[in-house]
Amino acid sequence: MTTPFLRAAALAGAWLTATWAAAAPLTLDQAIDLAVQRSPMARAARAGAQSAAEMARSSGQLPDPMLAVGVDNLPVTGADRFSTTAEGMTMKRIGIAQEWVPQDKRAAREAAANALAERESVMEQVAAADTRLQTALAYLDAYFAGQALQLTEHNEQHAREELAAGQARLKAAAGNSADVLALVGSLGMAEDESEELRQQRGAAEAALQRWVGLAAPELSAPPPLAAPPQIPFVAAHPAVVAKQKDLEVARQDLAVARLNRQPSWTWEVSYGQRTGYPDMVSFGVSIPLTVAPAARQDRETAAKQALVDKAQAELDDAEGAATGEYAALVNDAARLQARIERYRATVLVPAQQRSVVALAAYRGNQMSLVALFEARHAEVQAQRKLLALERDLARTQAQLSLKPIALGAAR
Repeated sequence: MTTPFLRAAALAGAWLTATWAAAAPLTLDQAIDLAVQRSPMARAARAGAQSAAEMARSSGQLPDPMLAVGVDNLPVTGADRFSTTAEGMTMKRIGIAQEWVPQDKRAAREAAANALAERESVMEQVAAADTRLQTALAYLDAYFAGQALQLTEHNEQHAREELAAGQARLKAAAGNSADVLALVGSLGMAEDESEELRQQRGAAEAALQRWVGLAAPELSAPPPLAAPPQIPFVAAHPAVVAKQKDLEVARQDLAVARLNRQPSWTWEVSYGQRTGYPDMVSFGVSIPLTVAPAARQDRETAAKQALVDKAQAELDDAEGAATGEYAALVNDAARLQARIERYRATVLVPAQQRSVVALAAYRGNQMSLVALFEARHAEVQAQRKLLALERDLARTQAQLSLKPIALGAAR
């Protein structure tokens, strides 16, 4: 299947997906797919991987042969100067030279180029994994901002209704102006809270649109994301995988440096033509003399060995950092889950019960409209706090599930 066909199919699929998503709530998986398809960083990493793969194909080949053309022993003084036929020693020569690189050296160079190509391929996966994670985080921010806005709009509607009821009671001489003024302030506060949430939702939706390329009018509730075990998380962590490939590249470069103690020979064959005399053939071999390997080749090998040690240390550090990150995320997820359950039981449920009691008391003319609004507002604030905790938990689960390369790609 040709590359243009694949590109056309991908664009068609993205267009169909985007068209469908515009008519229906956008899901988390659809947002991630759209973001990966259009990610400039993923395309850049893909181009880098293709470039490295093309270079790897030529690394194991022999150098190009050299064509030599010239004139030997051309007289430059006397009556026959610059004549190519008067002097018997003058010879027109054509030849070819080829550097012969041993097979093991060519194989080592090809292995080093392949290691570099694999590293670039991994960077493409790293870019895609980061796109998935950032898209998921933007999606979660936009979704929970929308949910919080619904709560404040509902509270704003209650404030309007209670203000209208208070004004009606005041006209009927059944209320007082202090309660009406308090309700006016409550309505202003409710409207400001809604505006604040609209601002937050607009910023979150703009961040999401930056990744998916379209404005989603509605978002589906994100599914729960399971936390992977520690070993797969660390093994597939982008920093760990990248450092593993860096270590492999350093090891292959070290193997090439070690083989540089074996010189590459160059052979040459030339044909010389003389006027009035027999033509001649010359051949020879050039062999580099490693007269001071301790000062040259061994220094290069030592330098490459130091780079291997450096890459190994960086890999160990990346694995330690990934292990610590996993432990912190798992701890955060567990504590957030416990806080959500405790907050729902000890704060939200009593706040809801308070609203029910306040409404019943108001209907029995035992509570003012201001107290009723305060009870409902406290319930909304409790629900917003719970939403914030749920958002933090979802973001933590997204980092656990989508940050690793292999695990995130499997979604």
